Amino acid sequence: MAIPASSSASASAHASPLTQELAAACGAVANVVPVLRHLLRSDDNSIFSDEIVARVRGMFLDVARQLVIALAEAAGHAEPESWAHQAAGELAHVLADNPAFLEHFHTLALEWQWTERLERSRGLDPVLPPLLQARMADPDGDVSAGAMGVLAAQARFCQNQRRMQLPLGELPGDLLHIALVTLRAHVGIEGAADAYALIAERGVRAQIDEGRSRLAQMARVLDAMGGKAGAALEIDKAGMALFLTALARGSGLSREAAVMTTVDSQLPRLVLALRACGLAPGAVTATALAFHPDAHLPLMDVSLTPGGAAELLAEAGQAL
Repeated sequence: MAIPASSSASASAHASPLTQELAAACGAVANVVPVLRHLLRSDDNSIFSDEIVARVRGMFLDVARQLVIALAEAAGHAEPESWAHQAAGELAHVLADNPAFLEHFHTLALEWQWTERLERSRGLDPVLPPLLQARMADPDGDVSAGAMGVLAAQARFCQNQRRMQLPLGELPGDLLHIALVTLRAHVGIEGAADAYALIAERGVRAQIDEGRSRLAQMARVLDAMGGKAGAALEIDKAGMALFLTALARGSGLSREAAVMTTVDSQLPRLVLALRACGLAPGAVTATALAFHPDAHLPLMDVSLTPGGAAELLAEAGQAL
């Protein structure tokens, strides 16, 4: 979905209660990464009673485990799974020092939390929402095949989130690269360690096709929808996963930032992101209330255009 053109009028002209609430929301989200890092590294198990933190920690451990198994296999270790069980924790801590990893894993956990909530509150199928079902029934073979690919990928995502896992093949390319570089740095350059790490890196890269990841497949489905991609912003039709991808595209946010707009303290950013996508004020309200039915929505200047909303979002992002 194309980002709407910027308004000719300066977004600063829309100074309003919404702008003030946006500043407060940005201040809250800026604290997420350092707080989450502290929780993940704490030895106090009571801190992990929170579902989100536990799931993020689980994904770090799972990714580290897969990396250590690849290293063990490259080194010819007799029991790679057993070795990974012992060594993954230390590597997981190292990976958790990377803000990009923390942000991505945190927002995947949030996405899953919303997926479960919307299934309970609105009966929204976490794997096969109506929009995807309609695409699967399309007479165009490429369209139906693309939808089937997303269906399978989303089913795997749900299963992995229940297990607090994340396959290496689901990492965005930049994070996969960081993970592999981190592995090599972690094992050091003494003896054969670096050689084994390099073999492991090559093996992992050879097995992964980023184009088959869930996020890549959803992007292709939206591409194929062309001018009808706006339908993916109807949460009850599109489901959480496609909705978030469409929200990121239409607002100019990263997908991680788009996910963060859905949390309780970020309502001003969610309202602006929806408006930046081109949704009419009434649709913005309906969608925001789907996430927060009891919330008092921030006031939005009726003259605020999609372009003006996009400018405000961009300005707020620079302040984070």
